Amino acid sequence: MKRQRKKYSRPLHPWDKERMDAEDALLKKYGLRRKEEIWKTAAVLRGWRRQARRLLALSGRQAELETRQLLDRLRRFGLVGENATLDDVLSLTLEDLLERRLQTVVYRKGLARTQRQARQLIVHGHVKIGDHKVRIPSYLVPTEEEGKVEASLQVVPPSPAKPAQEGEG
Repeated sequence: MKRQRKKYSRPLHPWDKERMDAEDALLKKYGLRRKEEIWKTAAVLRGWRRQARRLLALSGRQAELETRQLLDRLRRFGLVGENATLDDVLSLTLEDLLERRLQTVVYRKGLARTQRQARQLIVHGHVKIGDHKVRIPSYLVPTEEEGKVEASLQVVPPSPAKPAQEGEG
């Protein structure tokens, strides 16, 4: 069996306070489990940006074809607009990608009360996209599938601080 490679790289300076604080804020905002998820997402973004920089330097038919393919892929995820250029790819941020994760989409649609609860619903198999059950919180949701996201488990709305007892009065 072939051993899988890591899909991320660790930061060069492990104890950089500014970076650690920024990562902690992202962990809290998006309900992530560990910083590896941030690093994996950053690696995906780094790959797309590297490809865009390479394509900016090239010219010819092959470069135009690869540029169109890259922009079409990013358009499918709703990361760039219809008339996007490679400069738009270079201006993408980590938060743009984190907003397209299934965990965030489930939370934003109101299918879960918190980001953590959205993650739990996904991991426990209560979230479907169309007919397929998806158990990967980091799944990047294409825009055409965003309307098909549904939860098979109804989440109870948050209760008030102290509910009134029946029969009191």
